[in-house]
Amino acid sequence: MWDVTQRTDRLMLLDTASLYFRAYFGVPDSVKAPDGTPVNAVRGLLEFITRLVHDHHPDSLVACMDADWRPQWRVDLIPSYKAHRVAQETEAGRDGSSYTEEIPDTLSPQVPIIEDVLDAVGIARVGVEGYEADDVIGTFTGRATGPVDIVTGDRDLFQLVDDARERRVLYPLKGVGTLQVTDEELLREKYGVDGSGYVDLALLRGDPSDGLPGVPGIGEKTAAKLLAQFGDLAGIMAAVDDPKSKLTPSQRKRLDESRPYIAVAPTVVRVAGDVPLPDVDTALPREARDPAALDKLAERWGLGGSLQRLLTTLER
Repeated sequence: MWDVTQRTDRLMLLDTASLYFRAYFGVPDSVKAPDGTPVNAVRGLLEFITRLVHDHHPDSLVACMDADWRPQWRVDLIPSYKAHRVAQETEAGRDGSSYTEEIPDTLSPQVPIIEDVLDAVGIARVGVEGYEADDVIGTFTGRATGPVDIVTGDRDLFQLVDDARERRVLYPLKGVGTLQVTDEELLREKYGVDGSGYVDLALLRGDPSDGLPGVPGIGEKTAAKLLAQFGDLAGIMAAVDDPKSKLTPSQRKRLDESRPYIAVAPTVVRVAGDVPLPDVDTALPREARDPAALDKLAERWGLGGSLQRLLTTLER
């Protein structure tokens, strides 16, 4: 298990898939290896990590991975969870639940390259079977004793923002070049909730990109108003049962009809905090862990400039 009890350094957690997707779409696919293989996601991610290390000076860095992008325990609670992302049902396993995620044809071959490069550089890479990267991030964040910077394009991780514990989200606004530093002040200004209230807002609003239906007729603004009025999800549902509460008839009806969804949605939307993390060295490397392997990767995939900039930044 990863021990953070004695660590007070600044930890940076990367939602790796979110970032290499953005790199893939932000860097032209004309960026290719000598053999013609596109490496735009690889080089884009390396450039982004270089900039993050240069600008934010983390002491520790973890590339968090999706070992399971659609965990069965979430699907069991809400079957529509990420269902639209399933490209096809593969040859069914024993439980008949083997699926693949739909990703661009020229991105998929780049993922193993990204993993090999991160390993050779010495950047910790953590994915845990049965969990998404969000859950890995949530567990690292909960156990850390120092400040934490979470780098992600996924708003769901706003739930981890906590000013008192120095947890913030660095959210890319345009490609991977412009970051929104997300703290509680920004959340209250933009969404009307703090980090701990974001789960309630998200499940009421729903999220089509994750297959979460939400409560019909309750969008983000209405959800924020209800939370401001009644405090939290439990307070809202107590108001449903109170005929004297100031819910509109349509709100009361829709919330009442959505009880089965509301009962399970918090477990699906809230990131796990109890992932069994492996024992890994999360310290930011100052030099490549495996220079020989890195040289081969750089030559084969044409990564020289991007890798050299990252290594130079790490050395500093």
